[in-house]
Amino acid sequence: MADMKAFRDEIGRWAAGGPNGPGGPNGPGDSGGTARGLAAALGLRTAVLLEGPSDVAAVEALAARHGRDLAAEGVCVVSMGGAMNVARYAGLLGPPGLGLRLTGLCDEGERGFYARGLERAGAPSGGFFVCAADLEDELVRALGPERAEEVVRAEGDLRAWQTFLNQPAQHGRSRQRQLRRFLGTKKGRKIRYGRLLVEALDTERVPSPLADLLRSL
Repeated sequence: MADMKAFRDEIGRWAAGGPNGPGGPNGPGDSGGTARGLAAALGLRTAVLLEGPSDVAAVEALAARHGRDLAAEGVCVVSMGGAMNVARYAGLLGPPGLGLRLTGLCDEGERGFYARGLERAGAPSGGFFVCAADLEDELVRALGPERAEEVVRAEGDLRAWQTFLNQPAQHGRSRQRQLRRFLGTKKGRKIRYGRLLVEALDTERVPSPLADLLRSL
């Protein structure tokens, strides 16, 4: 039975452009063909392109809070492994490739890059929602620094947080900037807090880009 993880794994291999990737001498090769087969078996209609796994964790956590099973609805949430890969993923998953509808999130500073990348891929750019700095910044601002710090304490990271605050580089920074930076200081922390911060939000305070993205699916 097809599953979403298998599809994501195939897309990752296809995007990497290995010997069986889309640039091979025999067209899409094994990875492209397998991805097409899995997309059909899963009934996929939409791909949500996100910069990294922490964004995936946040989107999936918000969907779960609303009682939605995105995979069952034909929606695949994809981590591209960095904004620089948007043109490649859009070409593979969008109209030029598997023909899926594309949507996702991008940071304000990368808005132009996304627009150019999607244009190069022959994919529309209208379905992407813009975060002011990044999604973590949006979540911390929506929660408020005090509530975000409560999440850090509840997760058992208080000592690490206090050590981080004592670093000279953090002196004079706003609490929101400190929290945003703290989330990226340890491998896996952003992914964990992508889910935790969403789960801590009041439903009426979900950041607009994230709320708008879920409504569009």
